Amino acid sequence: MTTTLGAFVLGTPDPPALADFYRALLGWQEVDRKPEWVRLKSPEQERPRLSFQLETDHAAPTWPQRPGTQQMQAHLDLQVDDLEAETERACALGATLEEYQPQKDVRVLRDPHGHPFCLFLPGA
Repeated sequence: MTTTLGAFVLGTPDPPALADFYRALLGWQEVDRKPEWVRLKSPEQERPRLSFQLETDHAAPTWPQRPGTQQMQAHLDLQVDDLEAETERACALGATLEEYQPQKDVRVLRDPHGHPFCLFLPGA
């Protein structure tokens, strides 16, 4: 196979600020930073990377989804070893915990710019 995932990109009105949140959450390193584009990578591997691009008209999706509202196009699933501790840490960094939680071993949160992401335990 010659096709691999190189990066996942999130649109945001403030790429540096959102990158700072995910850098702290994931422990990743910054590869490059401009006001309109920031890239992060894991210290253990080159790819995939997580990038943030300027979208001045960014609209956060509705969760859970409802007809006629901004739909979630994608989200990040982040595996953790302690769901409660990592949920608390994410919230301390600026995430918000969603009221609706569809599974007991997964937590749906929003990053500071409204993108949903999930923390989950191995096997979930």
